[in-house]
Amino acid sequence: MKSKNKIEELSYYGLLLHSFLKESHPQIAYDYKFIKVRADIASEIYSKSKKDGYSHDRAEEIATKSLYTGLLFSKFDTIRNILWEEFSYIHENEVDQKTLLLLPFCEEVFAEYTLHDEFANSPEYNQLYTELTGQIDIWEEQNEL
Repeated sequence: MKSKNKIEELSYYGLLLHSFLKESHPQIAYDYKFIKVRADIASEIYSKSKKDGYSHDRAEEIATKSLYTGLLFSKFDTIRNILWEEFSYIHENEVDQKTLLLLPFCEEVFAEYTLHDEFANSPEYNQLYTELTGQIDIWEEQNEL
């Protein structure tokens, strides 16, 4: 089945997640099995919350929270932000492509940290940012970013 057909078959929560993943986790944006499992869980949580007496808005909030759990901190977004801030000479149209190239090279830096949804607000984030900037500098010297 073609990707377009799979996207059209996604539920409301599946479409929300797919859209989010395309922006912040493009490397898994087309993992339809992952998306379907997450969307089904969110849908079940919404239904249960409604049965438990929560308003539509509160049930939606609870379901959406489950949909994005473990995905709020994005390695892709972090590298992309570094490229925008520290390597501003890279053309805007090339940033996402360069970010995807850099992800595997930066994995060893990410592996030194316990990443979680609130990591970008933690004191360790600045250290990660600095180390990633150095790692990208090394990559740039080797590959002419």
